[in-house]
Amino acid sequence: MKDLKDIKNRAEKEVSSARNNETIRQVFQKYLGKKGEVTLILRSLKDLPEKKRKEIGKLANAIRQELEEKITIKGRAIGAKVERNKPKKRIDFSFPGHKLTTGHLHPITQVEREVEDIFQRLGFSVIEGPEVESEWYNFDALNIPANHPARDMWDTFWLRSNQKIPISKFQIPNKSKIKNKNQNLLLRTHTSPVQVRYMEKHNPPLRIIVPGRTFRYEATDASHEINFYQVEGLMVDKKISAANMKAIMERFFEMFFRQSAKIRLRPSFFPFTEPSFEVDVRCLICGGKGCSVCSKRGWLEMAGAGMVHPQVFKSAGLNPRNWQGFAFGMGLDRLTMMKYKIDDVRLLYKGDLRFLEQF
Repeated sequence: MKDLKDIKNRAEKEVSSARNNETIRQVFQKYLGKKGEVTLILRSLKDLPEKKRKEIGKLANAIRQELEEKITIKGRAIGAKVERNKPKKRIDFSFPGHKLTTGHLHPITQVEREVEDIFQRLGFSVIEGPEVESEWYNFDALNIPANHPARDMWDTFWLRSNQKIPISKFQIPNKSKIKNKNQNLLLRTHTSPVQVRYMEKHNPPLRIIVPGRTFRYEATDASHEINFYQVEGLMVDKKISAANMKAIMERFFEMFFRQSAKIRLRPSFFPFTEPSFEVDVRCLICGGKGCSVCSKRGWLEMAGAGMVHPQVFKSAGLNPRNWQGFAFGMGLDRLTMMKYKIDDVRLLYKGDLRFLEQF
């Protein structure tokens, strides 16, 4: 009992006189560590008679608890004093800060905005349309009726047969001429349906472009995807000719590629235009030598174009004798590939940041 009291007195004096963390750590090890004086006494209790063991054990545990509390309080006090005496860190407000990492636009979005800007400078308005379309707008109104061979040109994603909307909800004129009052729904295969939608509600003259996403059920390769982006163009007035179309297309490609772009027009067929043309641009990736993007031909089909078919005017409620115009459609994906010399369209849709961060 006397030894325990002496140990307590010595330990309290040493705790009180401690001036740093190292000293307080040594005091703890000396008295309460594995080989500390109080610890050794507690371990020797098993050799004492029961009465004495209880008496000394009670006192030893009380002393241990008291010393632990005092050592903890002293340690905190020493730590607080050290913090107060630390020299304050000086902030240099003139030192350059860390540059924050910011996001950026997808290359297709960048190209879409540039295309919109160019056509707006040429006097066109930017219009949008629905991605889920009716069979009427996607095919019938564009002079592609049911069982028409031209429908094979578009591999269509049809929605389930029980998902139909009454044709009245699409605000279609001359509904009495349409036998089927419920039209099948589909994912639009091109942006051309917006031509009819816009002409139904707006009187010519007009100039519009329609950028947007389209869908086709086809095999993917270096230049084809099932989900891709197009931009549709339409110009209608009293006296519009193919010469106006050629001039607009040439001007656009020169402004877009910021260089002289070689273009050629090839006769083609589209049900909603007559005459129809394929607008080819010499491949800027291989310079016309042939690569996977241009299918080794040296030319890349950048747009389909032509004079608006009279039947399309009739579907929109306009008299083709009073109005004429041209329409064109081109892939924003291909424009992006040509601009940035990308040789595989699938890279644009993989979401690989190592690729996208280059733009």
